[in-house]
Amino acid sequence: MLDPDRGLSLTIARIVQRLKGSSLHSQLERQARVSPDLAPYPQYYFLKLSSWYFFILTGWEKKLQNAVYSQLNVFPWPCHPAAPPEHMKEPLAYMRKAQGSWEKRILKSLNSMCTELSIPLAQKRPASEQKELLNKWNEMGTDEPDLSLFRPVYAPKDFLEVLMNLRNPNYENGDQPSFRNHLGLIQVPLKVKDIPELKEDFTELGLNIGQLGIDDSAQVPPEFFENEHVRVGQKVLAEQDSAAAQQYVRQGCPTALRADLWALILNISNQPEDILYYEQLKSNVIQHDLLVDSLIYKDVKLTASNDDYYFVFEDYLYQVLLCFSRDTSVLEHFTYSSATPPKSYIRGKLGMEEYAVFYPPNVNYNSFILSVAPLCFLYHEPSKLYQIFREMYVRFFFRLHSISSHPSGIVSLCLLFETLLQTHLPQLFYHLREIGAQPLRISFKWMVRAFSGYLATDQLLLLWDRILGYNSLEILAVLAAAVFAFRAVNLMEVTSLAAAEAVLADLSTLKVMPLLQIFLFATVT
Repeated sequence: MLDPDRGLSLTIARIVQRLKGSSLHSQLERQARVSPDLAPYPQYYFLKLSSWYFFILTGWEKKLQNAVYSQLNVFPWPCHPAAPPEHMKEPLAYMRKAQGSWEKRILKSLNSMCTELSIPLAQKRPASEQKELLNKWNEMGTDEPDLSLFRPVYAPKDFLEVLMNLRNPNYENGDQPSFRNHLGLIQVPLKVKDIPELKEDFTELGLNIGQLGIDDSAQVPPEFFENEHVRVGQKVLAEQDSAAAQQYVRQGCPTALRADLWALILNISNQPEDILYYEQLKSNVIQHDLLVDSLIYKDVKLTASNDDYYFVFEDYLYQVLLCFSRDTSVLEHFTYSSATPPKSYIRGKLGMEEYAVFYPPNVNYNSFILSVAPLCFLYHEPSKLYQIFREMYVRFFFRLHSISSHPSGIVSLCLLFETLLQTHLPQLFYHLREIGAQPLRISFKWMVRAFSGYLATDQLLLLWDRILGYNSLEILAVLAAAVFAFRAVNLMEVTSLAAAEAVLADLSTLKVMPLLQIFLFATVT
C-alpha cells in the first residue's frame, strides 16, 4: 500500500506538472512580469512561497486554488511507484481484458461499415463542400442527408450483455446456484456500498435538511428555505470558490444560478484562448469529413429531433459533438480510464507506428447527444457549452461507457443497483427475476444515459446538481432503485418483462428528490 505522505508528494508533483502546461501558468507568468509589486525581484521570485502574498493581493490565489481543486477532483489517488502504468487505468487485469475485447468489437463494427459502404474513415472535404458547411454552420439541423445505410455501432443492450458475461477468473463462481452466486445479472465480486454507507456519504440529502426539488415547491413559503439558499448561492459565486460551490450544490442549484455554479465547479471560465481553441476545432470540422460525422448526424436525427424537450437544440448538438470528435485534448482522460483510444493508420502505411493516429479521439457511438442536450438549457454560447460538456465527459460520463472497477463505473453502478434491490426489496427482486424481467434489463438504459431523455428536464438538472456536488455517479444507481421501490406495488402484479417495462415506461412525472430521500432515509435498515 502507498504511504500517505508519499502519495501526497506524488499528487502534488503531478498537479504542478499539469498546471505548468496550462493557460493559467502562462497567465501567472505574464501577471508577475507586469506587477509593480514584483518589479524589484528576479522573474523566478513569483514562484517562491514568499510570493503567495502577491497571489492574494491580485486575486490569483482563488484561481490557483480552483485549478488545484479541479485536478484533485479529476485524477485518482496515485498508485504505488512500483505498480505498472496500466494499474492507474484499471487495477484488475480481467477488467482491462474485457474492455480491450469490447473496444475490438466496436472497431470491427466500424471497419465493417467502412468496407460495406466504401467510405474512408476520414477524408478532406472538397472546397465547395467546406464553403457550404461554413455557411450553414448555425443551421445544420435543416440538412437532410441520406443516412439509411448507416447503423448504430452498438446499443445499450449489447453493452449490458458484455457486462453480464464478466467473470473474475480468480473467484470460484460456477454456473450452478450457490451462496457465492449473485442473483442478479452482474457476477463480479466488487465492493459496493449499503444503505448506511450511502446515508453517510449523502448526508446533505437528509430529511431534516432543506432541498431544492422539495422545499421550493409552491406549497412551501420561499422565506422558509429558498430565499436564504439563493442568498448563499450568490455569496458563493461572489467568492469564486470551487470547493464551496461543490458543497453548496448538494442541496440543489437555484435555476438562475445553476449555469454559473456548474462552470465554477468545473473551473470553466471561457477565456479568449478557450474560444480560439473552439474555433480551431470548428475549422477542423469544416476541413475534414469523418465517418463518425454521419453516425453523429443519425444519432441527433433519431434522438433529439423527435424529443419534445431537445429538438430546439439540434444545431447546438451538431456543433458540440462534431467538434468533440476532433478534440485531441480529451485524450488525457485515457490516463485514468480503463479504455484505450483506437488507432488508425494513414492509407498505405498500415502497421507503421510513426503514421498512426487516434481515430477518432473520443466518441462512444451510443446516444452521445443525451449527455449534451440538457446542458443546452443552461449555456447558449457554443464555446462555453462545448467546454462544459467536455469537462462533464472527462469527469463523469466516460465512466458510463467503459468497463472498469471504479465505484462510479457502470459495472459498479449496476451491481450497486441490484444489491440495493435484493437487500431492501427482496420480494420484488425475486418476483421480477422469476418472470424473466431482471430489473437491470430495464434500469440499465437509465443509468448508462444518466437518466437523460427519461426524466423531465428540471428534475434531470436537480439530479445532475448532486452528481457534481458529490463528484460521484453512485446516485444514479440509488435513484434507479428508488424508482423500482416507488412502483413496487404495480410491479408485483406484472407477469412478463413487457408488462414490467410498461409500468416503468414513463418517468417524466417523477420527482427526483422525494424519491431519493425516501429510499435513503426512510428505509428501515
